[in-house]
Amino acid sequence: MIPLVRRLVALGVLGTALAACGAPSTPTSSHFSARPSASLPASPSVSHPTPSRPATSGPPTLATGPRGLTPVFKNAATHERVVALTFDADMTADQGPRAKAGEHFDNPGLIDALRQLKVPSTVFMTGRWAEQYPSQARAIGRDRLFEVANHSYSHHSFTGSCYGLPVLPEERMRSDVERAFTSLRAAGVPRPMPYFRFPGGCYDNKALRAISSLGVTAVQWDVVSGDAFAKDANAVVQQVLDGVRPGSVVVLHCTRSAAPVTEQVIRTVVPRLREQGYRFVKVSEMIEVSRRRS
Repeated sequence: MIPLVRRLVALGVLGTALAACGAPSTPTSSHFSARPSASLPASPSVSHPTPSRPATSGPPTLATGPRGLTPVFKNAATHERVVALTFDADMTADQGPRAKAGEHFDNPGLIDALRQLKVPSTVFMTGRWAEQYPSQARAIGRDRLFEVANHSYSHHSFTGSCYGLPVLPEERMRSDVERAFTSLRAAGVPRPMPYFRFPGGCYDNKALRAISSLGVTAVQWDVVSGDAFAKDANAVVQQVLDGVRPGSVVVLHCTRSAAPVTEQVIRTVVPRLREQGYRFVKVSEMIEVSRRRS
């Protein structure tokens, strides 16, 4: 683990916005970037289960993975110049006192920027975040520009080690995801999507098996924005622009305290990518794009 991560863990701030790109054979890796301008290591390969059209109309999901494991979607293999911006609204179950003391785990300015720029987006929201900011959760969930998906209730790790996050016991993994769906609906999100992002992006076969009966598709990414704890917006912009390819899924954050430059990044990245001919889509549409290629 890089020195900055150790310092953040020691300060108790790392659990707010973590990211890791993992695969069943590689339980943990990171979408947290302490130095956004640095080049990223090659991402481990992630299998792409065949997209499957549900028997009834509804959001597109992927077919169950090998041995009945929860399927994982990383990006779309396509030549279409489409890109999905995704935002993790992180808040761990025990951060209520910090919110009461004035720490901002929300980012309304970012949401306003996405609306002004007319950028369809997917927000992966923890249940605890929805409980802390119910009016914002409801407004995002009822805005057709956005779709809201599940980011767990507690934002605890679903593997044994994930950048200092508390570890969720295997027997509580399914109920934690279910509790998040309950919290999203209670906050006024009418139709949470059947997509799930593991806290920190950390998962293994045990975690995929634990939530397989819920029928969700786990959504990862292929572009690390590096916005978590970043202070240099230009470096984050360059990292996103360097990483985006047709069919990319970009991971960013909707948390002012842990990702303070994200709004500035979006206001720069969006017009730049549009100049390159890219169209912005939600995760659900990106899965449809993947289906057309299958």
